[in-house]
Amino acid sequence: MHDYERFTQPAMPPRRERLRQYWKLMRGDRPIGWLLLLWPTWWALWIAAEGVPPLWTLAVFSAGVWLTRSAGCVINDYADRWLDPHVERTKDRPLASGAVRGREALLLFAALMLVAFALVLTMNPLTIAMSVVGVFLAASYPYLKRHTYLPQVYLGISFGWAIPMAFAAVQGTVPPIGWVLFVANIFWTTAYDTWYAMVDREDDIRAGSKSTAILFGDLDLVAQGVLYALAFVALALVGREAGLGAYYWLGLGLALALVVWEFVIARHREREACFRAFLHNHWVGMAIFAGIAADYALPTGFAPG
Repeated sequence: MHDYERFTQPAMPPRRERLRQYWKLMRGDRPIGWLLLLWPTWWALWIAAEGVPPLWTLAVFSAGVWLTRSAGCVINDYADRWLDPHVERTKDRPLASGAVRGREALLLFAALMLVAFALVLTMNPLTIAMSVVGVFLAASYPYLKRHTYLPQVYLGISFGWAIPMAFAAVQGTVPPIGWVLFVANIFWTTAYDTWYAMVDREDDIRAGSKSTAILFGDLDLVAQGVLYALAFVALALVGREAGLGAYYWLGLGLALALVVWEFVIARHREREACFRAFLHNHWVGMAIFAGIAADYALPTGFAPG
């Protein structure tokens, strides 16, 4: 720690307040990120198992999603501690405000990842090996915004890595359909996280940070339309390859309608509206999962072609 930091750090809060700050750092009070990571993981588990997956596998991946998302938030704030104090939405985060120190954040990140890795060790060797890649993706993602305008794409890769891991855990291999679903998630994540980046666009420009929202500029809505379209094309290919029937296509249609609504509410690019559009993707992911789960539980539909 630099000498000046010793004088600018606030006094240590009581233990309960410190735990509250750790919880806040992990975004435990904001489950949206966990849900956006959970739905694609469940898509993969259900398709890989052609129905309800083994309960232990489901428990491991559901808990792993929460742990890795929490760890990702911690390391993200650690990487952004130079940026967050200059952004209106993030200036009160624990690291930005000085309520939590950098060394504490790194220890918390390590603890969360170790627990997640301990859970993965109960899976097969392929899943364990793939989890090492997942750790690298989670740890390196936050630094991309300094060097590239595409951190949202890398987030899609990082968030979506649970998809091939899920296929590996259930089937012992990752078939082509698993990689197509992975690509679909990259497009979807890039699109919805661009809404999020649009909220901070002006602050990011002033601070020298980069994002797809800045890269796309005035063509942001057009670019997002293309990204969402590519995501749904990939999801349609998944449904066709998996032989999913009417319930899946109904869920996909509902998800598409929800995406259209996002463009309606955020068409003028106001910060609050863009943030609402971002949050709205929870329902998109849920609609797709509901279609998958219903199709395997109630196989009365038709499979196109």
